[in-house]
Amino acid sequence: MVRRRRDRVAPADVGLRATGRRRASGLRREELAGLAGISADYLTRLEQGRATSPSVQVVEALARALRVSDAERELLFELAGHASPGRDVVPSRLAPSVQRLLDRLSNTPAVVYDASWTLVVANAPYEALMGDTSSWRGIERNAVWRHLVGPRNRTVHTPEEEADLQAGLVADLRLTSARYPADRSLAHLVAELSASSPRFVELWESGSSNAEREPSRHKVIDHPTVGEITLDCDTLVVATDELRIMVYTAEPGTSDAERLDLAIVLGTQTLV
Repeated sequence: MVRRRRDRVAPADVGLRATGRRRASGLRREELAGLAGISADYLTRLEQGRATSPSVQVVEALARALRVSDAERELLFELAGHASPGRDVVPSRLAPSVQRLLDRLSNTPAVVYDASWTLVVANAPYEALMGDTSSWRGIERNAVWRHLVGPRNRTVHTPEEEADLQAGLVADLRLTSARYPADRSLAHLVAELSASSPRFVELWESGSSNAEREPSRHKVIDHPTVGEITLDCDTLVVATDELRIMVYTAEPGTSDAERLDLAIVLGTQTLV
């Protein structure tokens, strides 16, 4: 099913540019693998039936990358031997309306996280600004893990800002854990963080609330080519799906806006 669906999805349908000579109008295997956050080798084995037990996370990522309908998503889970995630699992599906919103932000850095702060999808301008996320696997895609264990992204924080951010992320994760006590992936994340980060244990056991902190929307990004860029980062919450959409913008007419535009061009242009 994955191969058939891949052949029916044009690059433009998922925000990609059709570059080079193409034998078919659909997605290349490498393109779908990048969108889903899996290796091209693993996708090949899935399509050829040599990998028969993809995880729930992989199935969800493929369904999202291929933009399948609800019925096709259900079938994809069934073929993989899984029940479609129920209400006791942290949701990570992008509703069509959310996908349309992201499509409108095709020239603006945007990234989507689920309620456990695990990365769902990042658009091309975000990766141009922050670096490639397609190679992140498993727990590496979780923002709490990356801020407490590492490696971190390109955002520059003072020690006080980093401490406040860590505390806010852990407090939010604690609330999510209380809402989804039956989610085994979430429980595994908490266990891994507890085993790897004394700071996480300290914050988790403190019981502090993220409502006690007002995070700054101003972010400084240390881009390796254009230098530091000061941006506004607004987090939009899709309440019904428990998604967090982070959008990065610069004040028009400023040097930061020029550097942001340059970073996006450098990170998304294709040399031919």
